[in-house]
Amino acid sequence: MTTKDDHHHIENDPSYKGLKVNKGVEDAPSINPNASKRIIKRKRQLSVDEYVKGILEGNITILSRAVTMVESSLPDHQQVAQQIIERCLPYAGKSIRLGITGVPGAGKSTFIESMGMHIIRNGGKLAVLAIDPSSERSKGSILGDKTRMEKLSGEENAYIRPSPSAGSLGGVARKTRETIILCEAAGFDTIFIETVGVGQSETAVHSMVDFFLLLMLAGAGDELQGIKRGIMEMADAITINKADGQNVERAKLAQAEYRSALHLFPPTKSGWTPEVKTCSSLYHKDVDKIWDMVLEYVALTRKNGYFNSNRRSQAKYWMYESINEQLRNNFYHHPLIKQALLTNEEQVLNDEKSSFMAAKDLLDTYFERK
Repeated sequence: MTTKDDHHHIENDPSYKGLKVNKGVEDAPSINPNASKRIIKRKRQLSVDEYVKGILEGNITILSRAVTMVESSLPDHQQVAQQIIERCLPYAGKSIRLGITGVPGAGKSTFIESMGMHIIRNGGKLAVLAIDPSSERSKGSILGDKTRMEKLSGEENAYIRPSPSAGSLGGVARKTRETIILCEAAGFDTIFIETVGVGQSETAVHSMVDFFLLLMLAGAGDELQGIKRGIMEMADAITINKADGQNVERAKLAQAEYRSALHLFPPTKSGWTPEVKTCSSLYHKDVDKIWDMVLEYVALTRKNGYFNSNRRSQAKYWMYESINEQLRNNFYHHPLIKQALLTNEEQVLNDEKSSFMAAKDLLDTYFERK
């Protein structure tokens, strides 16, 4: 005799002798039946006063929420963010801003953690920020820095903030500069800005820091290959990392080569002579000497007036950069321009209109009908 359940499997038919297939277990529902009963608690939107108060008290949670507002592209969030920045501005500017860049594999994360721990042990407060406009495509390393810098990320006086995962270089850089202001207002006396992207991101970092450090490796073939002259000229110091074990001699040789190369560059406006140092971040060897060098630079430039004049020049530069970025965004997001762009682009591709005339027509449309 066959039961109702037996008909689920043809093998249970009496004609198949010696076969018996039991009914399987029903699949569990893919959606939790109790999900609808849960109440999703949304974070209460803080007022500008609450944001500013929390930041000035050094509340990391509120600081992080304020940075998220800065990074948001929503107009409402941007409006609140700008009010917070304006209120925090009088409390900012009291830190040492150090830019760090380097070739892939130079050990930036290990170096930042090693130097960061040295600064914190000596009573400092450190914020680590990043400029990485390419991370959405290249999966830049800064997104894994919190896991790489285990000791540093666990420190009460350290704050590690990855950069926005996408966006134009100008947008990411501007948001990083605004984040610096908030971190300084929160009491961080040292700011590290790491660049993960390649190319123009080094220029962006240089335009917002007091000291620019280029991290290099020894024994990777021709020491000067792949390093743009512009980046070398921007550097206030070059540090050859991983100078340990059998690599010590190669590091010293690379140090001599870089010193020779730096002599070819014109004198710096700061009055500082760029130095070349070696260190081992992994073994915490000579990292303290590099920080002492940064402090020497700060003391020298504060004495000769370059430190403050450089910061004023940077503030002016970012004012113009912000104007350019906002004009660009406004232009491309204008509804009439969005429509006209496609038409003009097609005409240019079909050789019906020159690139210059298409650009002129688009700008005329924008300024006439704005």
